[in-house]
Amino acid sequence: MTSAVAFYEALTSAPDDRTRARIIAEAFERLEDRYPHLPDLATQAHLRETELRLQKEIEQIRADLKLDIEQLRTETVRIKSDLLKWLVPLLLGQVALIVALMKLL
Repeated sequence: MTSAVAFYEALTSAPDDRTRARIIAEAFERLEDRYPHLPDLATQAHLRETELRLQKEIEQIRADLKLDIEQLRTETVRIKSDLLKWLVPLLLGQVALIVALMKLL
Protein backbone atom coordinates (compact mmCIF):
# COMPACT_ATOMS: atom_id res chain seq x y z
CA MET A 1 0.00 0.00 0.00
CA THR A 2 2.39 2.67 -1.21
CA SER A 3 -0.10 4.94 -2.95
CA ALA A 4 -3.37 6.62 -2.21
CA VAL A 5 -5.12 4.39 -4.75
CA ALA A 6 -3.88 1.23 -3.02
CA PHE A 7 -5.02 2.66 0.30
CA TYR A 8 -8.45 3.40 -1.15
CA GLU A 9 -8.73 -0.09 -2.62
CA ALA A 10 -7.73 -1.66 0.69
CA LEU A 11 -10.36 0.38 2.51
CA THR A 12 -13.16 -0.37 0.06
CA SER A 13 -12.36 -4.07 -0.06
CA ALA A 14 -12.16 -4.44 3.72
CA PRO A 15 -14.91 -6.74 4.99
CA ASP A 16 -15.67 -4.86 8.22
CA ASP A 17 -15.02 -1.70 10.24
CA ARG A 18 -12.37 -3.37 12.37
CA THR A 19 -10.28 -4.19 9.30
CA ARG A 20 -10.73 -0.65 7.95
CA ALA A 21 -9.59 0.78 11.27
CA ARG A 22 -6.49 -1.45 11.19
CA ILE A 23 -5.71 -0.33 7.61
CA ILE A 24 -6.03 3.32 8.64
CA ALA A 25 -3.86 2.77 11.73
CA GLU A 26 -1.20 1.06 9.61
CA ALA A 27 -1.29 3.98 7.16
CA PHE A 28 -0.70 6.41 10.00
CA GLU A 29 2.12 4.26 11.31
CA ARG A 30 3.80 4.23 7.88
CA LEU A 31 3.32 7.99 7.65
CA GLU A 32 4.97 8.48 11.04
CA ASP A 33 7.82 6.14 10.05
CA ARG A 34 8.34 7.94 6.76
CA TYR A 35 8.18 11.43 8.28
CA PRO A 36 9.45 11.14 11.88
CA HIS A 37 9.71 14.91 12.32
CA LEU A 38 6.15 15.54 11.17
CA PRO A 39 4.94 16.63 14.64
CA ASP A 40 7.78 19.18 14.79
CA LEU A 41 6.84 20.95 11.56
CA ALA A 42 5.86 24.59 11.92
CA THR A 43 2.53 25.70 10.57
CA GLN A 44 1.74 29.11 9.15
CA ALA A 45 0.09 29.99 12.44
CA HIS A 46 3.27 29.06 14.32
CA LEU A 47 5.37 31.14 11.95
CA ARG A 48 3.03 34.13 12.21
CA GLU A 49 3.06 33.91 16.00
CA THR A 50 6.85 33.78 16.00
CA GLU A 51 7.03 36.69 13.57
CA LEU A 52 4.77 38.82 15.77
CA ARG A 53 6.78 37.93 18.86
CA LEU A 54 10.03 38.84 17.10
CA GLN A 55 8.58 42.12 15.84
CA LYS A 56 7.55 43.00 19.38
CA GLU A 57 11.04 42.19 20.67
CA ILE A 58 12.65 44.22 17.89
CA GLU A 59 10.49 47.24 18.73
CA GLN A 60 11.41 46.90 22.41
CA ILE A 61 15.11 46.72 21.53
CA ARG A 62 14.74 49.79 19.29
CA ALA A 63 13.12 51.71 22.12
CA ASP A 64 15.88 50.64 24.50
CA LEU A 65 18.54 51.65 21.97
CA LYS A 66 16.95 55.07 21.53
CA LEU A 67 17.11 55.59 25.28
CA ASP A 68 20.72 54.42 25.38
CA ILE A 69 21.67 56.71 22.51
CA GLU A 70 20.01 59.68 24.20
CA GLN A 71 21.88 58.91 27.43
CA LEU A 72 25.14 58.72 25.50
CA ARG A 73 24.43 62.06 23.83
CA THR A 74 23.73 63.66 27.18
CA GLU A 75 26.91 62.14 28.60
CA THR A 76 28.90 63.40 25.59
CA VAL A 77 27.59 66.94 26.08
CA ARG A 78 28.53 66.78 29.77
CA ILE A 79 32.03 65.52 28.97
CA LYS A 80 32.51 68.27 26.37
CA SER A 81 31.55 70.95 28.86
CA ASP A 82 33.84 69.42 31.49
CA LEU A 83 36.72 69.44 29.00
CA LEU A 84 36.07 73.06 28.10
CA LYS A 85 36.05 74.00 31.79
CA TRP A 86 39.59 72.66 32.07
CA LEU A 87 41.00 73.47 28.65
CA VAL A 88 40.07 77.17 28.47
CA PRO A 89 41.81 78.10 31.75
CA LEU A 90 44.83 75.95 30.82
CA LEU A 91 45.12 77.60 27.43
CA LEU A 92 44.82 81.06 28.96
CA GLY A 93 47.44 80.09 31.54
CA GLN A 94 49.78 78.91 28.78
CA VAL A 95 49.31 82.15 26.85
CA ALA A 96 50.01 84.18 30.01
CA LEU A 97 53.12 82.09 30.72
CA ILE A 98 54.40 82.53 27.16
CA VAL A 99 53.80 86.30 27.35
CA ALA A 100 55.61 86.46 30.70
CA LEU A 101 58.57 84.46 29.32
CA MET A 102 58.75 86.70 26.28
CA LYS A 103 58.92 89.79 28.53
CA LEU A 104 61.76 88.25 30.47
CA LEU A 105 63.76 87.56 27.36
